Amino acid sequence: MDMTWFDEMEARIPTGEVRTRFAPSPTGYMHVGNLRTALYTWLIARSMGGKFLLRIEDTDQGRLVADAADIIYKTLRQTGLTWDEGPDVGGPVGPYIQTERRDLYAEYAHLLVEKGAAYYCFCEKAESEEDSGDFDRAADPCRDLDPAEAKARVEAGEPFVIRQKIPAGTTTFSDAIYGDITVDNADLDDQVLLKRDGLPTYNFANVIDDHLMGITHVVRGSEYLSSAPKYDLLYRAFGWAIPTYVHCSPVMRDAQNKMSKRHGDPSYEDLLELGFLSEAVVNYVALLGWSPRGQYAETEFFTLDELVKVFDIHGISKSPAIFDMEKLKYFNAHYLRALEPDAFFTIAEPYLKKAVHSPTIDLSLVAPLVQPRCDTLLDIAPQVDFFDAVPEYSNELYCHKKMKTDEVNSKEALEWVIPALEALPQWSFEAIHDCLITLAEAKELKNGRIMWPVRTALSGKAVTPGGAVELCHILGKEETLRRLRAGIEHLS
Repeated sequence: MDMTWFDEMEARIPTGEVRTRFAPSPTGYMHVGNLRTALYTWLIARSMGGKFLLRIEDTDQGRLVADAADIIYKTLRQTGLTWDEGPDVGGPVGPYIQTERRDLYAEYAHLLVEKGAAYYCFCEKAESEEDSGDFDRAADPCRDLDPAEAKARVEAGEPFVIRQKIPAGTTTFSDAIYGDITVDNADLDDQVLLKRDGLPTYNFANVIDDHLMGITHVVRGSEYLSSAPKYDLLYRAFGWAIPTYVHCSPVMRDAQNKMSKRHGDPSYEDLLELGFLSEAVVNYVALLGWSPRGQYAETEFFTLDELVKVFDIHGISKSPAIFDMEKLKYFNAHYLRALEPDAFFTIAEPYLKKAVHSPTIDLSLVAPLVQPRCDTLLDIAPQVDFFDAVPEYSNELYCHKKMKTDEVNSKEALEWVIPALEALPQWSFEAIHDCLITLAEAKELKNGRIMWPVRTALSGKAVTPGGAVELCHILGKEETLRRLRAGIEHLS
C-alpha cells in the first residue's frame, strides 16, 4: 500500500502543545454530564496554555436530532467555553464534522487490515453495527479468511464491514484518574470499525480524528473505560502515540441512578428555563467530581477565569457526583445577590413583566426588593403578583403576635393612616416613611403597629419583598389609598 497520502496526513498534525477536544454527537440537548465533560476539557486546555477544539461526531445518522448541533454551539457560547478550532471557525486539521471526513476513515480501516489488526467481515448485518451485541469471535468464519480471498470478495462488490482483530493476551492502559488498568483481551469484542455504508463507528472515528487532530488529552465519562483497551490497541497497531485519558465518574441523580433526560433530569437549557444563571450552573458543574486543592480547598465560588487558574486534573475524583438541585439553588442565589442592581434588573425585567402588567408600576423599583429574596429567577413572579391586584386573603393576616396587631387595632391603624397619607404634598419614599413613623410616635406606638396593617392591606400576603413604605411608594398615592380603604372594608 502506498503510504504517501498517510505521510501527508501525518505532516498536518500540530505538535508541541496541549490540544483537547469536545466531541459531542448532535443527538439531543446538552445534559449536565455533557456540559461537565466540555468544561473539564476546556479547562485542561486553558490551564495548560493549549488549544480547545470542537468536533461534531455525526456518524450515527439514525439518532441525529434536528438543530442539536446549533444547541451545542449556543450552549458553549453561553457558558463561555470558546473554541480555537471547529466547524464554524475552521483550523489546520479540518473538517471538524465527521461526515465531512468520511473518505479518510475507510483509508485507515483498510490500512489496519493490511497491518493484520483488522479484517473484512461478510456476515449478516447485525441490528446495530455500532454495537457488537452477541458477536462471537470464535464462531466468525471471516476472522481467519485468507487475505487474498477476502480482498477478492471486496473487489467483487460483496457487502462487508471491517472489524478490529483483537490479539491474544492482555492489554494495559493508563488513565490520569484511575491509574493503570489491565484487561484480558479475551473479554474484548472484535468491534466494527467501518460500517457497510462506509461510515466509521463512533469508536473508530474517535481514534482516527483524535490522532489526526493532535489531541493530547481525551476527557470522557467512566462508562468508556471498557472501550479504552480497544482504543489503545488501535493506537498501537498504527504505531501512534496514545493520548492522556481522563475518565470522569458519572453524574448521578441519587446514589443509585445516573442522570438521564429520559427520566426527567434537566438539560443545561432546562436549567436556564428554571431561572438559573449560566455562571452559577458552570460553577456548580465544575465541582461535580472535582475539588480545588491547596489554598483554594475550601473555596466554593469561582468565575471561569478563576477556574482556569486553579484547575488541576488530579483534583478530579473517582467517586460519582450527585447532582443536588438545592445546592445549585444555593450557588444561584449567591450569583443573583452579587449582581450589580442594573445588571439584576436587566435579567429580572422579563420575569417581572410576566407577573406585573400594570403600566403604573415602576419595575426598576420592584427589582431591588426581590433581588435578595430569590434563589432562582422563577422566584420573582410569586413575590410580586400582588402589585397588579390584591389576592383573596384572610383577616388573620392582620393578627401578628410580635407586632401586637389584631383585626380591631389594625382597622384603627388604617383609619389613622389614610388621612395622614392623603395630606402628603409629595409622594416620595422619604415623605411616606416620615409620615408613618411620625404617626406611630404621635400615637405612642411601636412602628410595627402601623406598618404591619398597611403592608397587609396593600399586599394581601404574609410575606412581601419590601415593607409598607416601599409598597406605598411603588403603588402610588391613588392606588395606595384605594387599597387601604378596601382593607378597612375587609376588616369591617
